[in-house]
Amino acid sequence: MSLALRLLLALVGGVLTYELGKAFIDHDGYGPVPYSALVTIAVVVGAIVGAFVGSILGRAITRLGRSLDRATSLVTASGLIFSTAGLLVGLAIAALSSLAIKDLPIVGIYFLPLLFAISGYLFAYLGYKRHTDIARLFGLKGLLQQPGAKQFIRPKILDTSVIIDGRVGDVVATGFVEGDLIVPAFVLEELQSIADSSDPARRARGRRGLDTVHALQEAHSHVSIIERDFPNIAEVDAKLIRLAKEIKGVIVTTDYNLNKVSQIQGVEVLNVNDLANTLKAVVMPGERMRLKVTREGKEEEQGVGYLDDGTMVVIEGGRRRIGEDVEVEVTSVLQNPSGKMIFTRMAQNGNGTDAH
Repeated sequence: MSLALRLLLALVGGVLTYELGKAFIDHDGYGPVPYSALVTIAVVVGAIVGAFVGSILGRAITRLGRSLDRATSLVTASGLIFSTAGLLVGLAIAALSSLAIKDLPIVGIYFLPLLFAISGYLFAYLGYKRHTDIARLFGLKGLLQQPGAKQFIRPKILDTSVIIDGRVGDVVATGFVEGDLIVPAFVLEELQSIADSSDPARRARGRRGLDTVHALQEAHSHVSIIERDFPNIAEVDAKLIRLAKEIKGVIVTTDYNLNKVSQIQGVEVLNVNDLANTLKAVVMPGERMRLKVTREGKEEEQGVGYLDDGTMVVIEGGRRRIGEDVEVEVTSVLQNPSGKMIFTRMAQNGNGTDAH
């Protein structure tokens, strides 16, 4: 959208300045500069200005489209149909009323836009507010269903703590977090105040948070900075909860207290710490376990076994014990995009022999 508008307005700007150049530039030129050069310069300037304006309009229209998509995703078919019908009825009533108002001396013509705006809005609002009753009245209960509700992805609102933590960037990069990421302006202000602190540790945390926001913007196209603020609310946490309620968003945080308060007030929360705890390794180096050696490993003397969840366990010295249940000691855990591998060695008794 942005590129198309930029090209279109660049073309319009070039054509417009070309026509203006032909109309106002002297055909004899100005001194050493010929007429054709002046017209060319005017066209280039017009194209550049048009491209610049098109870029601004393109970004604004893209943001407006996302906002409208979020606003309409939860609206039922009956809501859209009867809102539109109400708008048309309101405009029709305004058109009939205008026949009497337009002939009023002096002020009549100025009342018409206001009449159409108020009448159209009131009837559209009435149609939306009462669309459920109207649909049931006419037996159109099928229009009350929301087939798109399951596909609606709620925006994720990042709070100060999760931005400073920084792990949210890695989580988003994996694709597990869907939808728009929203950074409220008041959160950015708090990050800036932390970054400007005289305390070196606090200043480093603030700068880390600002770097995280910048990295998210560079890596992901669905990161939005919104200017919505609540001057009558002092606490940033309270502002986040209020914003989440307004836009039907989900708060992403590492703050335990914000997590609990949000849940009490009916706002959904994604806690990165909870995710980390869920995905932490089930075994740690030094732990012992029993399992069956099922086959040979790639390296000499290695055997391979599996945990109940299918995790591969590489056993040093386990090749000669294939088919047996053995006790092993974990030496390391390797986590990579393809899964998890556990490296172990044969557990030793106090006398230095293998444990059975």
